[in-house]
Amino acid sequence: MSEQTESVDLFIIGGGINGCGIARDAAGRGYSVALAEMNDLASATSSGSTKLFHGGLRYLEFFEFRLVREALIEREILLRAMPHISWPMRFVLPTYKEMRFESDTPTSRLLSLVMPWMKGRRPNWLIRLGLFMYDHLGGREILPGTSKVDLSVAPEGTPLKEHLVKAYEYSDCWVEDARLTLLNARDARARGANIMVRSKVIGAEFDGTHWQVSVETNDGHPRVITAKMLVNAGGPWVEDVIKQRLKLQTKESIRLVRGSHIVVNKLYDHDKCYFFQGEDGRIIFAIPYEEDFTLIGTTDAEHSDPYTKPECSVAEADYLRAFAGQYFKKPIEADDIIWTYSGVRPLYNDGASSATAATREYVLRVNKTAGGPVLNIFGGKITTYRRLAESALGHIDETLGRDTETWTAGVALPGGDFPVDGVKVLRDTLLKQLPFFEARTIRRLIRQYGTEAPGIFAGAQTIDDLGENFGQDITAREIDWAIQHEWVHCAEDFLWRRSKLGLRVNDEQAKRLGDYISKQVRKR
Repeated sequence: MSEQTESVDLFIIGGGINGCGIARDAAGRGYSVALAEMNDLASATSSGSTKLFHGGLRYLEFFEFRLVREALIEREILLRAMPHISWPMRFVLPTYKEMRFESDTPTSRLLSLVMPWMKGRRPNWLIRLGLFMYDHLGGREILPGTSKVDLSVAPEGTPLKEHLVKAYEYSDCWVEDARLTLLNARDARARGANIMVRSKVIGAEFDGTHWQVSVETNDGHPRVITAKMLVNAGGPWVEDVIKQRLKLQTKESIRLVRGSHIVVNKLYDHDKCYFFQGEDGRIIFAIPYEEDFTLIGTTDAEHSDPYTKPECSVAEADYLRAFAGQYFKKPIEADDIIWTYSGVRPLYNDGASSATAATREYVLRVNKTAGGPVLNIFGGKITTYRRLAESALGHIDETLGRDTETWTAGVALPGGDFPVDGVKVLRDTLLKQLPFFEARTIRRLIRQYGTEAPGIFAGAQTIDDLGENFGQDITAREIDWAIQHEWVHCAEDFLWRRSKLGLRVNDEQAKRLGDYISKQVRKR
């Protein structure tokens, strides 16, 4: 079988948030772009986060002020660009005298040196100082600042143990991480990028002027793509790409850190999150999730091999249950866990003594040891993906001799072209258009598709007009649209990354949906 050939300016390896964000930015600047993802978009780290746009309050203890400031500024830029998949949330941080630092943070070491009687403690004044910095480092415009909460009378204190009587409340944002990645890929494609899923880069050689990239697709058609420059956004596989696929020489490496989460039935009735501090100095979040559940995470555990699927171990689940149990009145039992998931953070290896202390800063390096230019992406966090992409384009411009302009700040992602406070108006409009759907389904469709939802279901007078119903109001009309526009190839793609309806469908419904998707994909 003859090989298909294509020539582009930029070839990106990896369809996580960094790869898709760079593809979107580059395509919007006029670069010709191809991207290859060996599995589904956001199938690894970018669907395994704690799903927050946040500055990283705890990173202040590591003196990562630049990272925190950048992330805080980005929260509101991103919120405006995607108000369907991201929204403000308030976080309740209970305080008590016995709160502890992790012992190897720079702040802990400094405090122990100048105030030895405070060794290991995280005093209330330090928390308030951190929150003051958090409020003011990023120049808030939309999100409200910190306030005090009297847990003895406030509803936020109801599910908590009686000794917890004081708390602070501050702002951050929720984000649907897998859909964020997907929408960047969709926008990149709309601007001319070639987005290839289930397409593995098996090697690349530089011929003196261009890279010849060999791609193995799941349809059995080999492809060679010619590119002026490569971007290695392989996430957990970035080092594997460097050494095995591209044969580059470098001393830089990554540290794989697994973050695990558990999901349980809803633990409380209000819509705020909790920020809990543990006796070991670590922190976890308890977050309202998909209306009927509570998400608890995350851990920091070393992960040795990117090809080993990250899974929440029994020990990690027990740790999260016990951690949350220090705060909630009602113990969380092992049988209460509905679902678990894990993601591997590919952190830049800065030699830190523990996984928790490893830097969350991203590092970008252009490497030419194999002849042609390769931009390697180390680290990064979901909140700063857009800024990382801008930084990457700075390196790409310099390498390829171009001078392009930044453009992504404030530009809406697909479905996000409405005001931050406009979700209710959209929901009401769709409810009138589709009165046969439950209110829960309408809320889900707006959160999933934003302003695209009315068009997806245009012309339907009854639910029967939407074709087969696979349960939970998942209809053939929606699935056909997702196959055409969102690279859905199997039930898992739709149930766990395009949505989280896997939490609600039963095995028979999931199988029926999978059979339908397989049949429709074969027709294409």
